Amino acid sequence: MPRAGLDRAAVVDLALAVVDDGGRTGFADLTLSAVAARAGVAVPSLYKHVAGLPALRREVALVCIEQFGDALRAVRQTRSGADLLPASAQAIRHLARRVPGRYQAVQSAAWVHDPDAVALRDAGARVVAELSEAVAALGVPDDRRIDAVRAVRASVHGFVVLELDGGFGMPDDVDASFDFLVAGLVGGLERLSVP
Repeated sequence: MPRAGLDRAAVVDLALAVVDDGGRTGFADLTLSAVAARAGVAVPSLYKHVAGLPALRREVALVCIEQFGDALRAVRQTRSGADLLPASAQAIRHLARRVPGRYQAVQSAAWVHDPDAVALRDAGARVVAELSEAVAALGVPDDRRIDAVRAVRASVHGFVVLELDGGFGMPDDVDASFDFLVAGLVGGLERLSVP
């Protein structure tokens, strides 16, 4: 018999708490036993609500990707033009620093070829569309937008991962370095718009 109050949504919420508490490796370290311990049930009891760890990981990743997309959409509500990409980059960095396990879930590519991950791919496409809007605001031509989105993702993600892993040990201001990176991206992408 399922524990009172335990349903699929509650299991996903518990899994998100495990991811959050796990910090940088929270998503990678997500297990059914950790979720069951939080729920106060045996692992087999979770199968009444989720179809195993891969299904739970998909559910958790979907929530994380949707939150990531929401953060980018919120930026677009207040910023436009050349301000949109820097503000979006700052939002990505802020989210990654605040909830690194959820950020890790967003970056996972395990679901790309998973036939059960249609909702994840759709949510991911919406995130790419948000970033595409940000590079379009810099005048990047249509035929180079995917290249530009990939460049932005790779650059911002690389910086964020190095920062989260403590890779910037020098005493120089890391915020100034991030601003320098973003300014370089903006300048380079704006040059693409020049005929």
